[in-house]
Amino acid sequence: MKGMIQRTIKIHPQDDLLVSLTDLKTGDVVYVDDEEFTILDNVPAKHKIASRDFAIDELLHLYGIVIGKAVCPIKKGQLISSLNTRHEAEPYRVRPTRYTWKKPDITKWKDLRFMGYPRSDGQVGTRNFWLVIPLVFCENRNVDYIKNAFIKKLGYANPDKYEVLVEALVKGYKTGSENVIPRDLSPVVDRVFDNLDGIKFLTHNGGCGGTQEDSDNLCRLIAGYINNPNVAGATVLSLGCQKAQIENLRQAIQHTNPNFDKPVLFFEQQKYTSEELLLRQAIMETFSMLVAVNRITRTPASLDKLCIGLKCGGSDGFSGITANPAMGYVSDIIAALKGKTMLAEFPELCGVEQEIIDRSADTNVAEKFVRLMQAYNATAEAIGSGFSMNPSPGNIRDGLITDAMKSAGASKKGGTSPVEGVLEYGEYVKKSGLNLLCTPGHDVEATTGMAGSGANLIIFSTGLGTPTGNPITPVIKTATNSKLNERLKDLIDFDHGDIITKGKSIEQSGEELLACIIKVASGLILTKSEQLHQDDFIPWKRGVSL
Repeated sequence: MKGMIQRTIKIHPQDDLLVSLTDLKTGDVVYVDDEEFTILDNVPAKHKIASRDFAIDELLHLYGIVIGKAVCPIKKGQLISSLNTRHEAEPYRVRPTRYTWKKPDITKWKDLRFMGYPRSDGQVGTRNFWLVIPLVFCENRNVDYIKNAFIKKLGYANPDKYEVLVEALVKGYKTGSENVIPRDLSPVVDRVFDNLDGIKFLTHNGGCGGTQEDSDNLCRLIAGYINNPNVAGATVLSLGCQKAQIENLRQAIQHTNPNFDKPVLFFEQQKYTSEELLLRQAIMETFSMLVAVNRITRTPASLDKLCIGLKCGGSDGFSGITANPAMGYVSDIIAALKGKTMLAEFPELCGVEQEIIDRSADTNVAEKFVRLMQAYNATAEAIGSGFSMNPSPGNIRDGLITDAMKSAGASKKGGTSPVEGVLEYGEYVKKSGLNLLCTPGHDVEATTGMAGSGANLIIFSTGLGTPTGNPITPVIKTATNSKLNERLKDLIDFDHGDIITKGKSIEQSGEELLACIIKVASGLILTKSEQLHQDDFIPWKRGVSL
């Protein structure tokens, strides 16, 4: 995307589709590689245009791979839509390969530091949270009681200017005065603990009533949250008779980290003579631990201590040519620095499997990836679905017609570095470099999984806008286009749209994003989802979710 602003772009030399960078009308003439194209339909920005004639059943290519098949004749210059194209992907297999990676220049980054919270196991947090979580949904109400007791008194409540307004109106009503509404409706927030970034209260609907596998998977996910470097310790509530027992969680924590030594408080309600006694004890002991973990302070940490989750949601036709490649460049820099990144969303790797296989560090990594992909897709197909049904109405409306087309752009978040590891949902990341994490494309189930696998930051690209956040891991929302950034400034942290509007390079945009990441990691910037207290937590029960 260097040089003059274009109206269309051909992403890969082998492509037979163009991407419209602006709205085009029937009869418009565009030029690509000195070749003239007459537009035969009205083509909205972000959508694709045939760069040659296609017969029925001919394959269509974008990003250099197969992304669909023509279901009727398509003429050069015609709009690609769900009416003339269906999903099609190339077959794949594990084969011996020797992948050569050209690492990015990391000279300017290798000596940089962020200010983080050191943990005894070598991990470094970008935040310092205390976690309160139930082992079973029966304890959700007690979690809420503890939340209501702590959240405002310790200064962690969501500042609510509308509550201040109502208080002023009530005061005016009681005094008979009309001039009681202050100019500034911002509430005064008095934080008790300077070094404790917050207490995070998680609730869920699991722990009992499903299979033992469901409960074990929940324990593994919770263990990952407690082990996450952004968490200083946890209060865990148990009823006592549920499938997800305290001992199950203890074993999951030990399996996740044999050297785990954070404080974890366990409270089992059926061992108390009243609910009040349980809550009084939980509140007093938790407060005592908050005093202790408030003594942890930020210290300089090298960038290899970053573990970054890579996610997209509300994607559009620009995702794969702006935000996602820039995120991929960041991923490559972190990999070259020996940090960790995680690419989630297995339904959005459908169509790029061979590329992933060929980039795998070894055959075991490739085979695990194939095994998880095939099992996941087979489960979906067994109930009449499948990865091919992944694109949402919003995706299709904004130019992502097939799952392979969506996946080709989504996979760009993983950059070009070798795939060092493949993780099951709830499996904790160990290897430096790029890891694949088996999650749905579903925004919150995926971000929930990345935090549970150790991400201390998440980058989240969006073309349509989403408020998605996470309780313990900051989520940096990046816009694929500047119109979205302008329209939803309260949700977006970073704009990649100038790759199209100003011809900025992928590398420059990626480096600017990494500079933003370092500020967020150091606590100098709160993400928009943090400011909105968007604490989304939905564990995936390994059912069919795309």
